[in-house]
Amino acid sequence: MRYKIGIDVGGTFTDFLVSDELGNAEVFKVLSTPRDPSEGVYKGLQEIADAKGLSLSELLGSVEIIVHGTTITTNAVLTGKGAKTGFITTKGFRDVLNMRRGLKEDQYETKYGPPAALVPRKLIQVVEERTDCEGKELTPVNVEDVYRAIDVFRRQGVESIAVSFIFSFFNPMHEKLVGKMLEETLDGVYVSLSSDILPQVRFYERNSTVALNAYVGPKLKGYLTNLLDKLKAGSFAGSLLIMQSNGGVMSPEVAMRFASNTLLSGPAGGPTAGLYYGNIHELKNIITVDMGGTSFDACLVKDGVPTISTEASMARHRLASPVIDMHTIGAGGGSIAWIDSGNLLQVGPQSAGADPGPVCYGLGGTEPTVTDADLLLGYLDADYFHGGRMKLDLDNVRRAMKEKVADKLGMTEVEAASGIYRIVNSNMAAGLRVVSVARGYDPREFALICAGGAGPIHAGMIARELDIPMIIIPKGSSVFCAAGMLMSDLRHDYVRTYATSVSKVDFARVNELFKEMKEEAELTLAQEGIPTEKTVINYSVDLRYEGQFNEVEVGLPENSQREGVTSFDISHALREFHKKHDKLYGYSLPGAPAELINLRVTGRGITEKPSYKQTNYRGTDPSAAYKRSRRAFFGNEFVDVPVYDGLKMGYGNLVKGPAIIEEPTTTIVVTEKHDLTCDKYDNYIMFRKGVSIQETIDKLRRG
Repeated sequence: MRYKIGIDVGGTFTDFLVSDELGNAEVFKVLSTPRDPSEGVYKGLQEIADAKGLSLSELLGSVEIIVHGTTITTNAVLTGKGAKTGFITTKGFRDVLNMRRGLKEDQYETKYGPPAALVPRKLIQVVEERTDCEGKELTPVNVEDVYRAIDVFRRQGVESIAVSFIFSFFNPMHEKLVGKMLEETLDGVYVSLSSDILPQVRFYERNSTVALNAYVGPKLKGYLTNLLDKLKAGSFAGSLLIMQSNGGVMSPEVAMRFASNTLLSGPAGGPTAGLYYGNIHELKNIITVDMGGTSFDACLVKDGVPTISTEASMARHRLASPVIDMHTIGAGGGSIAWIDSGNLLQVGPQSAGADPGPVCYGLGGTEPTVTDADLLLGYLDADYFHGGRMKLDLDNVRRAMKEKVADKLGMTEVEAASGIYRIVNSNMAAGLRVVSVARGYDPREFALICAGGAGPIHAGMIARELDIPMIIIPKGSSVFCAAGMLMSDLRHDYVRTYATSVSKVDFARVNELFKEMKEEAELTLAQEGIPTEKTVINYSVDLRYEGQFNEVEVGLPENSQREGVTSFDISHALREFHKKHDKLYGYSLPGAPAELINLRVTGRGITEKPSYKQTNYRGTDPSAAYKRSRRAFFGNEFVDVPVYDGLKMGYGNLVKGPAIIEEPTTTIVVTEKHDLTCDKYDNYIMFRKGVSIQETIDKLRRG
């Protein structure tokens, strides 16, 4: 039997989805190992091997592909534990990186300071050099300045160096010269050039992105090198692919060079998985949410396409590479409940993580969390958590909830737990408003696709607050992102700045730049083993009205790739720009002059996707899956509700809320306002009482 494995290393759990050649899929979860994530990965692989009666070597020898989402780079930035990094820039611009845009994110907080610098000022060195805004050399590189910087870096024990000159995106010659000098004189030092990482206009954004790449590059390179060595030693002869922030995957060799492309690696698999589950019901407008142990990630997909942003940030440092536009908040099962200075109950963003974890884990945690509240409210079974492999300590939760929250607020432990449950639901609903209402979309016109180990417990209440008519909870929702990784194509994004008025476009130059990027994309994909017939190239441009700061990306027609970009293609892009600008900002100016800023190419390598089996219709009666009755908190009181075994439910089964459905890796709470059924792939669909499921789906299809 041949296997494909998706791996998502999260803050609390490491998730595995194993798909075989017959279309069977199995879910595995182990606690993450923050000190060394590879330990959790190998522990999970060993569990998979044990479950299949194989040795680890036998399992790895039968695996065709592993797609791996990693938090190595994310954690390095968030904890300030990246590589010791040096930075070289043009003389006269030493402080651009740490001055940022000179703006405070919280303009009303007088004491709101800047983030901790990725590169301290003493490690930012300047070199006399200059090219003009057309890429012509004005001042050659002063090699003495370069050697002086090298001496500083050597004395300081620098592990990684970023290089960013002011107009290198027009002419990379000076950066490449300096990069070669660094590699020849500083053995083993990781070097990042802005002309490789992000060759586009906006000096601070480019500086910040290349600095992030250098800061996390050695960590990722070391981790992947170690992982590849271990896999090879374990008889793995398949392909290892790394999840990118843009929703695509890449080879480990490319990932080591473009490490910053993995900064949002883990959550990026979610929208891809969401599209798969939405397509089962012909739904193109969806909102995906993933609530794990540490965070809550939300992404809106309109017309089957997730929004791509170039305005992301990580720990308040700008990341201008293309990433899936997701909104993340600190709301997970491990989010800690606490009392603020105004004696008000707050939940998160601090998390108990995997170590020590929630109080109920019995691993040393002392602060009540969302998971502890869910247990106290009866939504979780203390004897069945993680399929019965973890016994939860309810008595310890009651004591901690009383001491840390209830007594301080003058309420009972149940009232405190209910407050935690309502607050975290409200926080997550606010997160959904950011990706929907704040961007001009009505959440009532979207299906909610909910995942994560903790997500299905809270999905019904989030949907009720936003009046979302339908929730899809995939089978194996707790490894949602790992599933999305197996469904992702290889993807690489390229950009070149070409700033001009739309009325003065030099089409020969535009086509020259597009051809250059297209050839680079095709070469990279070919090196990753993608044949020509499975290579897809897309062109797009960034446009803005004259005088604006922000631009909007719009795609070019497919024929522009075959026949070259013409005035017709730019006119088409301009019309689409007006429509998109109106949707994003509430107005458009069709008669106003517009500017072309950047040219973009996306190269995709189509990968073979796992197939999933349809199941036989089992009828509406779910009694075969009935386990027992349990008291749980619904409608502000404890009531007896039926509990069903999700592993025994299937296509057509109908459960009337309130009810609870248990799977080894997640629990679904069906609220008193909802009913739930299973589709032909055994995925769960929760919908409002009194409305037929087909009526709900038909309405969502119409948008």
